[in-house]
Amino acid sequence: MHYRNGREAKNGDLVLSLDGFGSAVISAVGVLHSAVAGNDYCNGSIAPIQPTNKGACLVDCLHLDDVMALLAEKGLDERPAGK
Repeated sequence: MHYRNGREAKNGDLVLSLDGFGSAVISAVGVLHSAVAGNDYCNGSIAPIQPTNKGACLVDCLHLDDVMALLAEKGLDERPAGK
């Protein structure tokens, strides 16, 4: 099991999930669980950890366009082709 950047995935990892279809939407932030070895697609679940209403300390925030630009610089803006 591996993440978009090739890092090995393990249950219990803290993860950020992108929409996966070319948009800059973060669909979940949480803890990976119930993932089973041998599959990188539609595998496991994310237990959400983000609060529903959090104050914004702007010096700790990044605009999502800037995050997506960083991902593009590393070649991580595209979902890998299916196997």
